[in-house]
Amino acid sequence: MAVPKGKTSKARRDKRRASSYRLNRTTIMECPNCHEPKLPHRVCRACGYYRKEEVLEVE
Repeated sequence: MAVPKGKTSKARRDKRRASSYRLNRTTIMECPNCHEPKLPHRVCRACGYYRKEEVLEVE
C-alpha cells in the first residue's frame, strides 16, 4: 500500500481542499429595455421593467 514519505504541510493540504469551495461568478445580463446591466430573473433597477412589462415605477 502506498504511504506518504513526509507530512503534508497545512498550506498544501488547505490549497487542495480549497478547490471545492470556489465560488461561482455572478451572471450579469443586459436589460432588453434600457440596456443597463442587471441580474437575470430580476426587475431592472434602472427602468423597472421585467419581461417587457413595467413592474415598478422608477423616478
